[in-house]
Order: sequence, then structure tokens, then C-alpha cells
Amino acid sequence: MNFRTAESAPAPLRHLKVLDLSRVLAGPWAGQALADLGAEVVKVERPGAGDDTRGWGPPWLRGADGAETGESSYFASANRGKRSITLDVSRPEGQAVARRLAARADVLLENFKVGDLARHGLGYDDLSALNPGLVYCSITGFGQTGPSRHRAGYDFLIQGMGGLMSLTGEPDGAPGGGPMKVGVAIVDVFTGLYATTAILAALAERERTGRGTHVDLSLLDVQVATLANQGQAYLATGRPPQRLGNAHPSIVPYQAFAARDGHLVLAVGNDGQFARLCGVAGCPELASDPRYATNTARVANRATLVPRLAALLATRDREDWIGALEGAGVPCGPINDLRQVFEEPQVLHRGMRLTLEHATAGRQALVASPFRFDGAPCSSELPPPTLGQHTVEVLTGVLGMGHAEVDRLREQGII
Repeated sequence: MNFRTAESAPAPLRHLKVLDLSRVLAGPWAGQALADLGAEVVKVERPGAGDDTRGWGPPWLRGADGAETGESSYFASANRGKRSITLDVSRPEGQAVARRLAARADVLLENFKVGDLARHGLGYDDLSALNPGLVYCSITGFGQTGPSRHRAGYDFLIQGMGGLMSLTGEPDGAPGGGPMKVGVAIVDVFTGLYATTAILAALAERERTGRGTHVDLSLLDVQVATLANQGQAYLATGRPPQRLGNAHPSIVPYQAFAARDGHLVLAVGNDGQFARLCGVAGCPELASDPRYATNTARVANRATLVPRLAALLATRDREDWIGALEGAGVPCGPINDLRQVFEEPQVLHRGMRLTLEHATAGRQALVASPFRFDGAPCSSELPPPTLGQHTVEVLTGVLGMGHAEVDRLREQGII
């Protein structure tokens, strides 16, 4: 059964079925990515409560009359393209239904604490015995092994433990100085994307062997991996990098500056760009000054260069600078709020604002997927589901249950 509503969008994973037992953000983000790529994703939620994020509001989706619907915008951000069923997997009857669904799935996503699903007969060993080709992806705070494996993990906690907050924010002693989290739950998002990559790799391996595998992803592992150049800088020098606010540890000038009427970002990545910046700013002598002629020199002398540039940039309006610098091939841009982001012509042109018909909230603006294939956007055309919206549809259409059996499960509180 194909649950896409049109053939206009590419759907390279339309042959795959995903059982999503995850909640909050990292696991659901992976499930949404797979749905955007065409997979049929069934999300399993707790009867009466659902995914934790269904209660994470305000803000809530609003109907055409402007009234709040009680549908969480947080939930909507990570669950486009899925069908929702309610199922109590803590009870034997619910576990039996989950096993039947897993037996038909290509991929299972879960982010329960280590061992929780195994206690319910829904661990990898249990389900791979029923379905040897199943790719079973477990996402936890700290992984399936190690001394912290049983600890709960949340994005904010991991940003702190994993070093990201030590790198983010103004330096100690500066106004507003101190550790700062990123404004989006970026560890969860990165983990969801790593999970998607790992799942696709496991599916590729399954094509050769016929066997699935157990993918083990940890928020902490992902945070350490995505320290990228900063992590490698520490390993190369033995010195932990310090917070630099908006500045870059290895490139100058590469930070925010205040123009006369607002802020802009300069991202000067090489010496040629720096020379062009100096030409536009009316200070060509800086580009030939030995203290600033090379990036290495500029990093060493940022304390004298940055104040000089800041004084120059404060003399003209932001759009004046952006127009002149872009014309000279100097990477730069405004610092937009989200209203400006979604009004940005390039964002509009690329279709990053998507409108879908929600079951109770009506037409809703949603953030689209960035996937494109041969120039065509690749976002699921199914809106975020209401709690249990598709329970009967899935149980009868996928598992072939009769309505009497569905009614009995409902009476028992299993669904």
C-alpha cells in the first residue's frame, strides 16, 4: 500500500516500511527524514498521552480562525509524513501487535532506555529472530555499552557534557560571558541525521547479505564526533579551545560586526577575499600590512585588526555594506530573525515553507525537507498526525485485523 498522495515528489525509499517507536526529537527526526525520502512510516505512541512533545507547548498549531488547537508545533516539526497509532507496548497484548508490525518492517527506530524493550520481548534479538532482515536502530543518550549506558540523555545535558557549551558563548569576563547552549537542540538533530545515514548503510549491506543489523547511536558519541575542527584542535595541541563568541578560532575576520543600523556577518575565508574587503572598506593598506596580509597573521593579530574593522563597518548601513561586499565577492550576509528567514527570496524560491492540510488544524505552514533529486523537492505530503489518527487503518489494512479484534483492544486500553 502506498500512502503518498501524489507522484510529483521523488520517493527513492518508497519500497521501505519503518516502525517508529521513538519519541521527542532524535529518533523522530530520523523517521521524518526517511518519510521525506518516501518510506512508509508508522509511529507508535502511548495511548492517551502520545509522544512527550505533544505536550510541549505553547506554541500550538492554530486553526483558520486563529484559535489554538492543542496540537504542539514542536511535535509537528519532527513528525511530518508519518501515520500515528496508539499501542501500549508494556502489556502482552500490545507487545504481540508490535511484533506483528515489526515482522513486516524493514526498519525499526527506538529510543527507550537500554534493555527496556528487551524486557518486553521487543529487543533486537527478539525481533531479528522473527525478521532477520530488520534494521533495528537504537538511539540513547550514552549508547548500549559503557558505564553510563543506563543514564537518561537529553540534548542540553549532552551539549554540556560533550564540550559544545564550552565552545559556545562569549569569553569569560566579557559582557554576557559564560557557557551557552545552541538555540536549537542540535545534538538531537545531528543524531537523527547520523541515524538516517547508518540506517541507509545497513540497508545497503542487507541487499548483499539479506541480514539486518542493530545500529547503536549515542547522543554523546555524536556530540563528540561533531566537535569537528575544535575536537581535532584539542587532540593536536592538548589545549582545550576557549569560547570566542561569534569569532572563529582559525579564521579572521570571520564573525559578526555592527553596521550603523544592524548587524552583519563577514566570512572572509582567504587572503584574496580579505584584500577585496579592504578595498571596499577604503583601507587597502591593511591587505599589504605584514600583520594582516595572511590569515595566519590575522589570527595572531586579531586583537588589533578586529577593532579597526569594527570602527569602519559602523560608519555605513548594513544593506549598503552587503551590496558592496557581495559585488566584490566578499562572503557576507545579514543576521535574520525567523520572520526574515521565511521571507528571504532564496528560501521562498527553494520551497522551504511547505503547506499541508492537518486533520484538525486545517492548512498549516511547515518547514520543508532540504532533500532534492534532479531538481525536484523531496518532502512527504502527509501532515503530522493527530494522536492515534491511523490506528484502525494500520491494524486493519496492514495487519488484517477484523474490527471486532480492534474493538477488543480498544476496550482493554491496549490502543
